[in-house]
Amino acid sequence: MIAFDTNLLVRLAVNDDQQQADIAEQLLETQQVFITRTVLLETEWVLRSVYKKSRTEISSFFSEALITTNLIIENSSKIESAIEWYNIGADFADAIHLCMCENNKIHTFDANFCKAAKKLGITPKFKIL
Repeated sequence: MIAFDTNLLVRLAVNDDQQQADIAEQLLETQQVFITRTVLLETEWVLRSVYKKSRTEISSFFSEALITTNLIIENSSKIESAIEWYNIGADFADAIHLCMCENNKIHTFDANFCKAAKKLGITPKFKIL
């Protein structure tokens, strides 16, 4: 198994450098590829901030990644929950932080922390201080 850095995952998402995108696709076709949650965090930021991709486009890319053969995403079931919360308006990083905390109550000063997901009652426990 190999692991991808953010720039390889971004090439798959935006295909803005054909040569690099081809290399990333070739690796994905011939290797098991591991993606860490930190790479997902960076990828979301790059796609949103640099490439101006919409929440829907980013979410679709991550959802496709979850079901892509040979692509293994760290804590995929928790990432799937984070993507659901992201779809309803949560910040992607906040959603990942929250879903990785398992049964531990997360404490924050951020009054908007996963606000949309909290409103729907689908988040684990957290406390605004």
